[in-house]
Amino acid sequence: MLKRQTLKLLSSLVIVSALALTGCQDKKPSELKVGATAGPHAANVQKAAEVAKKDGLNVKVVEFTDYITPNKSLAEGALDVVVYQHEPFLNNFNKQQGSDLKNIGKAVVQPMGFYSNKIKSLETIPAGATVAVPNDPTNEGRALILLEQAGLIKLKAGAGGTATVHEIIENPKTLKFKELEAAQLPRSLEDVDFACIPMNYAISGSLSPQKQGFYFESKDAPYALIVIASRANNANDEQVKKFVKAFQSPEVAKFIKEEFKGAVVPAWE
Repeated sequence: MLKRQTLKLLSSLVIVSALALTGCQDKKPSELKVGATAGPHAANVQKAAEVAKKDGLNVKVVEFTDYITPNKSLAEGALDVVVYQHEPFLNNFNKQQGSDLKNIGKAVVQPMGFYSNKIKSLETIPAGATVAVPNDPTNEGRALILLEQAGLIKLKAGAGGTATVHEIIENPKTLKFKELEAAQLPRSLEDVDFACIPMNYAISGSLSPQKQGFYFESKDAPYALIVIASRANNANDEQVKKFVKAFQSPEVAKFIKEEFKGAVVPAWE
């Protein structure tokens, strides 16, 4: 009887050990879902994913073609991190949506600029020219601020980054405005005289900042700094911290410098 009970006990231990071993073998490496707009941001995140994998973190890159959906997906928990926006846009999204997304690190600097297939300088912008601007919150204001800095328009006092074309109080060249989704701006150059285009969409739209761009934000402009964002409730998760470390690595910095040749630069160096 004792021998039979001992055999049963040993058999149970073997089964438990086998199940534990199977569980270890079936356990998948951790995965983080990171959203980015198509083009430079997605390329940078993909490079960061390669670096993160060496540290045991699998990163799934999810690409978007608009500015609103990535933040919504992050807020709803479908994503863990996003890399594509400046902090004023992030703050405005939180205000509008009642969300609690958080800036957790610097990503890149990429200035907005004026692009054209016809115009080469501010001085050659004709009266009555049509200019395309982004139609999303803060980026439209960003474009209008850049137009004001260029001396082409004047905005109502205090309009700030959420300005719209309705807050233009002086327009000496009688510019006409076309409000479009940011992703459509590169294609609009066939139909407008010039467009105010964020750098990521200029590059993903195969535009050349050197050949088709003729006026840009300064690289220390607040709207030119792109940040890494998460939810407030996962900002301190180890996986999230690993991703930020991977993104802000020498390998990613080297990739950005070689790939974009100064049009986009690492912001953390």
